[in-house]
Amino acid sequence: MKKILALLLALVMMLSLVACGGKAADGADATFKVAMISDYAGITDQSFNQTTWEACQVFGENTGTEIKYYKPVTNDTAGRVASAELAIADGHNVIVMPGYAFAGSVVELSANYPDVKFIALDMAAGDLLEQGTALKGETYDYNPDNWNLADYVYMDNVYCAIYQEELSGYMAGYAAVKLGYTNLGFLGGMAVPAVMRFGYGYVQGADAAAAELGTTVEVKYAYGNQFYGDADLTAVMDTWYNDGTEVVFACGGSIWSSAAESAKKYGGKVIGVDTDQAAVIDAQYGEGITITSAMKGLAPTTINTLTDVVVNGNWANYAGKIETLGMISETPDANYVQLAPSTQFADGFTADDYAALAKSIFDGSVQVSNDISAEPAVTNVNVEWLGNLK
Repeated sequence: MKKILALLLALVMMLSLVACGGKAADGADATFKVAMISDYAGITDQSFNQTTWEACQVFGENTGTEIKYYKPVTNDTAGRVASAELAIADGHNVIVMPGYAFAGSVVELSANYPDVKFIALDMAAGDLLEQGTALKGETYDYNPDNWNLADYVYMDNVYCAIYQEELSGYMAGYAAVKLGYTNLGFLGGMAVPAVMRFGYGYVQGADAAAAELGTTVEVKYAYGNQFYGDADLTAVMDTWYNDGTEVVFACGGSIWSSAAESAKKYGGKVIGVDTDQAAVIDAQYGEGITITSAMKGLAPTTINTLTDVVVNGNWANYAGKIETLGMISETPDANYVQLAPSTQFADGFTADDYAALAKSIFDGSVQVSNDISAEPAVTNVNVEWLGNLK
């Protein structure tokens, strides 16, 4: 919420210089109405959907633009398409979709509604190609470089933003080890590219910090094969924490609930993902249980893009693009990937240390691989690769 308020202030200052009311600033007559389609988690998930919706609300309240959200009745492409078509029928001509699960919706909708602008967060070319090739009865090889995206998806009215998750994952792993934790865990949701980049970055960061400290770190690494916690995953987390795991990076939807429930039993810690999850996790499982969160800049992406498209009339700068967002400044909280404001800084890893780390990543002194085709090479981390738990 602190990030949202900061963005609100910045937006108010910026909008004092331009016309508002949801009209293009270039003199065009187009009036914009913005709809966000949530995924199955809804807008109270304390994560991806809620952050995106709150950003839409901030934008709407301060520009006079009509904003509404729609939640699909079913957890599939058909349900998401139906919600989007309902929003379009209601007159909304800018549709915000948070998450790769909307790739099938974009493939089905974009060509049918060429006058509607689709803003897709966390959606890569591979996500679109997987859906587009399937519709044509072709087999996708999971290498987007081998395919011409335009043959499968109408992109003229689509903008996709993806993130360098490996960078915030790296920061989280680095911070954990610098804070004194030497037995780590990674519990991913599903082994999709974004989750894997978070995880592989986490391992790289832990390895770098361990090398600096001259120590060895143990890591248990697994995927739940789902984006929610349950009794089965909690039982696995029980064995991890009972065997000495000190902190688990829970990465994917609400899968954090299993890690946090177990951490509470055994005096462990967790790391959140996507947004600053300390408030919701600590409220349910105990103050101080969340040492940090590896964040994506969903709020600034949403607000900045809507502002430029709706207020400034600059859709041409976005149409057809898949833009990778990451480090844009040596100042930590100015970036699209970062650690949470609630990070538990201490002597081993201070706010100044974090600023120095962010600067080193920004200026290229620290290199983080985004390759997920092979497990990251490490020197000071022993990783137990456990695959899917379910």
